[in-house]
Formats: sequence, C-alpha cells, structure tokens
Amino acid sequence: MAIGVFDSGVGGLTVHHRLVERFPRADFVYLADQANAPYGGRSGEEIVALTKAGCVRLFDEGCDVVVLACNTAASVALRRLQQGWVPGYRREIGRPVNILGIVVPTIEAATGLPWEHEAQWREEKAEKLEVLGVFSTPATARSRVYEIEIDKRRQDVAVFSEPCPELARMIETGAAREALAAVIASHVQALKSRIGRHPDRAILGCTHYEIVADLFQAALPAGTPLIRQPDATADALSRYLERHPEFHPGHTAVRRFLTTGTPGGQNKLVETFWGAALSFEPA
Repeated sequence: MAIGVFDSGVGGLTVHHRLVERFPRADFVYLADQANAPYGGRSGEEIVALTKAGCVRLFDEGCDVVVLACNTAASVALRRLQQGWVPGYRREIGRPVNILGIVVPTIEAATGLPWEHEAQWREEKAEKLEVLGVFSTPATARSRVYEIEIDKRRQDVAVFSEPCPELARMIETGAAREALAAVIASHVQALKSRIGRHPDRAILGCTHYEIVADLFQAALPAGTPLIRQPDATADALSRYLERHPEFHPGHTAVRRFLTTGTPGGQNKLVETFWGAALSFEPA
C-alpha cells in the first residue's frame, strides 16, 4: 500500500518532501489538483467536494492513508469527510482507509500540547499574552480554525490571521522572488498594523508559503520563530502509524506525482525548492 499526499497544487510538496525524508522506504503518491487551484477563494462546499474527489483518486491508487497537505482543505473539509464520509467509504471498499490533515499537528506544535488537551476556563486574564501570527489563504482565515483551537488550549496566546489572497497563486505559477518578497512584506506590515506590533511567532498556514519561508523570515524581525508544518506533520504521521499498524506505508520507495492540470515539468521555483526536476503524470 502507500501514503497519499493531496494538495490543490505544488505547496504540499513541502510536506511531501519531509515525509519522504522521514519514511525513505515508504511508497508515496502525490496528487496536485492544479486544474482547480487555488482553493483559498472557493466556497466551503466546493472545497469539500474537490477534496473528497482527490482522496478517492488516491485511495484508488492504493493509498491507505491520505495526508491533506493543504491548510484550506484540512481546515474546511477534513472533519466533515472524516465524520460523514470515510466510515461509509471504508465499508464500501472493504478495507481500512483514513484521511489526516496538517492543521492538528500545527496546533500541537504551536501550543506544545496534545490535541486532546483543553485548558480549564479561567475568569482571570493571563498576565502576559504571546502574539501568534498566522499567514494563510482567505478560506483558512475565514474558518478561524487556528484562533478557535489554540484558544481552547492556551489562554495565554492571542492569534491573529492575515489572509494572503494572491500569494499561493503567485508561488504556483513561478512568480519572481522580487515580486513575492514585496507581497510578503506587505502582508507582514498589514498584520503588524492590526496587532500594533510584530507577532512573537508565526505560522505559515499554507504549504505553498514554506517554499518561500526565507522571504517571510526576512520580512519579520530577525529571530522570529516560524512553526514549520512539514516537521510537525511528519512527527504526527510517525506517531499515527505506530498506533495504527493496519495502515501499511509500503516498502519499495515508489514515488509518483499526479496532477489534474497540465502534466509534465513544474516551474523553476518548485524545482529549486525540491532540489531536482519534477515531472507530473496526468491524474
């Protein structure tokens, strides 16, 4: 069997790259829904339908577990699919499958607490608030998943999201680094203006942004910690597979890359990040 990795485009390769490093013998199938990217401006129903279709495609390819390496899909669609669709689909195909996301591992990394933990409500305010900035797509920002879930666990952390409507599309299409740097700097400044100061830490809440993490680091004050979703996701998947031996990741180091868009090579920005040329098959 294999591990599936799904994203609306090439941003999920940042997570995929780390998973391959963590599980070098596992079999992987990556699916980019580039025909419908980006997801950030779509409605919730569209995101759920597209994510479900992507998962079906990966399960058809023999994947046992699909990692949604897309904050928008994980924020908007994951819970609905896990609770309302996956149980029936397991019975339909007669084998265990599951869908995991990257938001839960990111929140665990941001809070230093397991997902099951919920803080006891306290009437008094925390003496000092840590400010956490989240740069994301508009759909992830609208979901308020980071604000809601972090507040459940840490009352001493204030979360502020900054939606970046065009950034994922620019990265997907290989925009010049100078143009990307200018857009990122403008969003960092916009977040600072709303908060009144820079955040103490930041989450790059779209896997595309990891490709240009150095530009975020340059736009933020020196030394601002970035919570890295690929690391958090790899750690979480490792723990999950240890707890669930019924899901086998394979052992022949298969690497396949599928796209609903135009097959073939990807842009230079992606190739530079990946460290080699990448060619996608038609999905």
